[in-house]
Amino acid sequence: MTFTRTNIPDVIIIDPKVHGDERGYFVETFRGDKLSEFLGYTLNFCQDNESKSSYGVLRGLHYQLPPHAQTKLVRVIEGEVLDVAVDIRTGSPTFGQHVAVRLSGENKRQLLIPRGFAHGFVVLSETCTFTYKVDNYYSPECDRGIAFDDSTLNIDWVVLVEKLQLSAKDTTQPLLADADHFTFGNNLYA
Repeated sequence: MTFTRTNIPDVIIIDPKVHGDERGYFVETFRGDKLSEFLGYTLNFCQDNESKSSYGVLRGLHYQLPPHAQTKLVRVIEGEVLDVAVDIRTGSPTFGQHVAVRLSGENKRQLLIPRGFAHGFVVLSETCTFTYKVDNYYSPECDRGIAFDDSTLNIDWVVLVEKLQLSAKDTTQPLLADADHFTFGNNLYA
């Protein structure tokens, strides 16, 4: 497994080693010891989530406020997405900036998104199975979001706007300026 810091160093790309031959492949998708060694502390994931979506489905930008904030480790089992993490930590030198990474069942790439970031993805393939680990349980009262099309974020979602499929919830999210934020400097992962 290799770990690569992105242009926002707290967001990390994880590339697992794939062992393949004519029979198929084997891959370790999560190694707590390797991740802890890289980070310098241990994450305690407590819930796994999975979604199935079709082309143009955009889910996000979502996050949870403390005390139920979540770190997410996301990956694609089948298909391809553009995965996006937006820094929403007031006082951060990268506040309002984002990381966008293509994740697919083919490249097996994963993205570690710490607390203090809004997360979303759009499906680029015909269908997609998306899965992620979180280190805190879902809490409806702490659930928040940001408008995917906030012009200050300057996110290129790749898919034409008229082809996007959004939930009612995601069509009414506030702009970043009006959303609840985190404070930079608080512990991101624990």
